[in-house]
Formats: sequence, structure tokens, C-alpha cells
Amino acid sequence: MGEVESAPLLSLAGIAKTFRTGTRALDSVDLEVADGAFVSLLGPSGCGKSTLLRIIAGLVEPSAGVVRGREALEGQIGFVFQDPTLMPWATVEDNVYLPLRLHDLPRAEVAERIGATLEALGLKGFEHAYPRELSGGMRMRVSIARALVTSPRLLLLDEPFASLDEITRFRLNEDLLRLWQQQRWTVIFVTHSVFESVFLANRVVVMSARPGRVAADLPIGLPYPRTSGLRTAPEYTALCRAVSGSLAGAMT
Repeated sequence: MGEVESAPLLSLAGIAKTFRTGTRALDSVDLEVADGAFVSLLGPSGCGKSTLLRIIAGLVEPSAGVVRGREALEGQIGFVFQDPTLMPWATVEDNVYLPLRLHDLPRAEVAERIGATLEALGLKGFEHAYPRELSGGMRMRVSIARALVTSPRLLLLDEPFASLDEITRFRLNEDLLRLWQQQRWTVIFVTHSVFESVFLANRVVVMSARPGRVAADLPIGLPYPRTSGLRTAPEYTALCRAVSGSLAGAMT
């Protein structure tokens, strides 16, 4: 399974963003995202990747341009931030229940869904633990579970593994891909890691330095499933070199 061939789920045309401080974060971003795709947004720090993700989610309004398809995704967008942003006074189970509670869904009605989501993220047995009792990787698993429990069509992730150690990061990469293959949401994953972007995505969109623009749009034809052995495969390292070259060009 390589590049996903289907109609665009989301289309961005001429997206620009200038903040009140005068900072131009984005300029003329055009991007189409196919239904079921796994797209990595790759670029240097400060290039507007996170701003673009928030515009897609409807959390930030663009200064110019339009996002098409978002209206049809109302209530079907999950967002995972770099910081897990969990409620420290609530258990793992309560944190995952939060978005369902905000939609007035009775706990008894969604208990099975919560349990299945926790199990899928390797959190079975931690239902009654508090965030302070968990490692950074486990807290991120809770954050992802909270985004997935609503069964989103579009999952947005903003550098969720950036602060984790390499072993934990690799494991979460593989777990995320396993769940994506099972459930086939559309994913837009922001990262500044070439290696992570190539390992995860079937398409890497490279952004230029601020103001961010699409500098390159590269298909990643590696087959799924992708396991730890891929990280030393010649075809993987060759694609990493190609993406790294595009990134270097975008930064200059």
C-alpha cells in the first residue's frame, strides 16, 4: 500500500497568516489532503507548521485563503498537541472521557468505547492512574486516546513525540501506524524530524522557512506495515536523504 488514491478530504487554497505583531507566519499555502492519507508536514522551527495545523482545525483564522472540506468534518477532527495537556486532577479514564462528556454522552453509554480505546493504546490497567503517576510516553498515549475516542475522520498531531526519548518515540510511531492501518483516519502529522516523517507518512510536505510555503511535496512509496527493521533498509535511508535535501533547499 503506497500513496492513497482518493478524492481530497481537505483542500487549502492561498492560505496566509499575519499576526497582529506583524509576523508573517504563512504565505500562499496550497495543499490537498486525500481521504485516508498520512501526510507529514516537515519544516524548520518557526516555519508555520503548527499555525497551519491550527488553521486546518479551525482554532486560528487565516488572514487570507480558504479551507475547503472542514465544514463536512464538523465534530470529526481530533487534535493531539505537543504537550499532552491532561487534567492533572482526573484519572486516565476521566481524561479520555472528557470529549465525550462535552458532547453530553452518558458515561455508561460510552464505557465500552473508552475501554477499547485505552486497550488499543496500551493503557489497559492504567484506567485509574493520574497523569503525575505516568511517564511522558504514557501521558502522550492518554492524549492520543482522548483524540481517538471520538472516532475522528481527521487526526491532527502537532509534534506529539518531540520531547520523548528515542526508544519511546519509535514505539509510539509504530503504534500510531498500526492504529491508522486498522481505522484509516486521515492524518496530518507535524514534525521537524526527517526520519520520523519518512517512516510514518505516505506523503511528506516540506515547508520553507517563515513565511511558510509548500517548498516540496514528496510521495513516500514505502509499503505498509512499517516496522523497526525499515529504519535500516536502503530504500528508507535513500528517501531520508532525498527529503533532507529538499528540506535543506527550502531553508535557503
